[in-house]
Amino acid sequence: MKRLLTTLFVTCIAIMVAGSAMAAQTIKIGFNIPLTGDIPKVGEASKNAAEMLKADINGAGGLEVGGEKYMLEFIYEDNEAKAESAVTTAFKLITQDEIIAMIGPNSSKQAIPAGQIADDNGVVMVSPWSTNPDTTLDRPWVFRAAFLDPFQGPMAVNFAVNTFGAKTAAVLYDLSNDYSKGLAEIFKQLFETRMGAGTVTAFESHGTKDQDFSAQLTKIIARKPDFIFVPDNYNQVALIVPQARQLGYKGEVMGSDAWGSSELMTLCGNDCKGLHFSTHYAAAGATGATKEFIDRYAAKYGETPDDVAALTWDATRVVLQAVQNAGKVTGKAKKDRKAVRKGMEAITSFAGITGDMKFDEQGDPVKCGVVVQITEAGTFEFKQSVCPE
Repeated sequence: MKRLLTTLFVTCIAIMVAGSAMAAQTIKIGFNIPLTGDIPKVGEASKNAAEMLKADINGAGGLEVGGEKYMLEFIYEDNEAKAESAVTTAFKLITQDEIIAMIGPNSSKQAIPAGQIADDNGVVMVSPWSTNPDTTLDRPWVFRAAFLDPFQGPMAVNFAVNTFGAKTAAVLYDLSNDYSKGLAEIFKQLFETRMGAGTVTAFESHGTKDQDFSAQLTKIIARKPDFIFVPDNYNQVALIVPQARQLGYKGEVMGSDAWGSSELMTLCGNDCKGLHFSTHYAAAGATGATKEFIDRYAAKYGETPDDVAALTWDATRVVLQAVQNAGKVTGKAKKDRKAVRKGMEAITSFAGITGDMKFDEQGDPVKCGVVVQITEAGTFEFKQSVCPE
């Protein structure tokens, strides 16, 4: 009996040791993304890019860290494009799944509250797509791969003034969306004051679930603006632009990076052709590593990757670089999270497929942006590059 107990004890210890070793040989990263809800294409693009990257690395035997190879485990959780779901998703990934870093959320509406959870719990979070300053503000554990709205706002103003010769503008935005509201306010301030461009003749808002924008558009069109600025998600743009055309508006409409989903043209069609928006990269005419990514993604998924896919690729690679900089994976979540945070500090510059970047003291990348035009073929064609001064 004594010998049996001894054998069982040794066996249990061996299983525990083996389990610990196995845990240390796997790197778990969570993805807090909208797979359902208003913008499911955003979550799909993020997951597609991440899966392609994971296949590359695991197919080569894993990520090399400190001379050892570690297999990647990506955990995808649906935040339903809701702020409250993004918070509960962040809690689950951190406390139950024991991830060592989190990618997403994408939209600022979800990234801002989820970022607080990541920061409070000491977990590196990198948002691919959020552009609202509050996502990273005074949160040392939160980073992003996208430029900020205070940079994007001047891009839109300058382009409208120089290209359209705009003296007046109207704005239509989502009041309940931090991203849309913040960018609308930045645009208005810059257009009327700092840029000295002219006057915002109408500043109209709507709700996230609204389907009918005729009341706001009627007011806007009556003011006869030189163009309309619509910093909304692609699904809302696909309703707003056609309704503006139906009401007789024939002028320019300009948007922001939330237009950049490949699904925009599927939903909007001919009404969106010829329009412009600011974004993170232009697929048409890309070269080098960016073109290679685009070609591979298109071959695998049957469509050109949008900015969310490209930014997710960059955001995930940044996190993996931080893991490699850490030099060791222990399999103990809290310890590895701290090491990843130190690894982020060691990244002085990063060559992304959406452009070269370096991070400032707030965890925000210093990088260039572009303005694209929607062609008759429905592609997003490069028009202008804008870089930080």
